[in-house]
Amino acid sequence: MDAKTLARTVGEVMFAADRASREFLQMELINCEPGRAVMRMEVREAMLNGHRICHGGLIFTLADSTFAFACNSHNKVAVAAGCSIEFLKPGQLGDVLTCEGAEQTLQGRHGIYDMKVSNQRGEVVAMFRGKSAQIAGQVIELP
Repeated sequence: MDAKTLARTVGEVMFAADRASREFLQMELINCEPGRAVMRMEVREAMLNGHRICHGGLIFTLADSTFAFACNSHNKVAVAAGCSIEFLKPGQLGDVLTCEGAEQTLQGRHGIYDMKVSNQRGEVVAMFRGKSAQIAGQVIELP
């Protein structure tokens, strides 16, 4: 299986098991390829905080979920070792937030990934950087 097909398959398998992202937050996995992922989420009424803007924790979750797909795309189980986020613009009711994640470096068991969350107008809502650590195992077992 070539790397692109493997990454897409890993994404499909992980997304099917990711009830928090898929069911609870109703995210969509748009793309998963080697070292990269794209996810989308619409800001719904139940996602608004006391200022009537999207709760930052939910924007973080969109970025964190995208990070998970990007860093596991090589079919080596990877978990977050650390991350940070910068909130740049509020998400509003009805906004469609898209997170694009890309691997910046992967050396040994550790990777650095950048996530950009934008709204439907292309305005950057948040930037997230995550550090991954590979642990034992594969997402899908290969012969």
